Amino acid sequence: MNTKIALSLTALALAASTSLAFAHGDEEHAQPRKYDPTKVEPTDFGQEGNPKKVARTIKVDMADNMRFTPSDVTVKRGETVKFVVHNDGKVLHEMVLGTKKAIAEHAELMKKFPEMEHADANMAHVKPGKAGEIVWQFTKAGEFQFACLQPGHFEAGMVGKVTVK
Repeated sequence: MNTKIALSLTALALAASTSLAFAHGDEEHAQPRKYDPTKVEPTDFGQEGNPKKVARTIKVDMADNMRFTPSDVTVKRGETVKFVVHNDGKVLHEMVLGTKKAIAEHAELMKKFPEMEHADANMAHVKPGKAGEIVWQFTKAGEFQFACLQPGHFEAGMVGKVTVK
């Protein structure tokens, strides 16, 4: 099997194994996630947070200049934060939390499958003029990222940093 086919099959397997569906675009996404503690999955950068245990709310604005405001956020280890993500632009934007490696891998996957839809607890897809939310508990200290993985946005520098102390 040649390398190109093997890489394509690997990407498809990754998409299938992470419950990703195809249809990522300017559409409305499913109803907001309802918190279910039995479905919380720990990651290298934390886990879905319990909305009843939010310690603070952080407003993050996204704009068509491919920037987040603020672009750097500091939180305490163990803290549950609600990000209220507002799209000030005229195109769809999203905020995806992750490790630097996971964000880069996801960005590469989005290049190959730009119509991919996903609705995980660590992301909010926000139409122009609208707002979304992410409730996240940062269980591990370190430096993590948030990014917009819409085609071309990550490459244009639409990336932010979360420092967990």
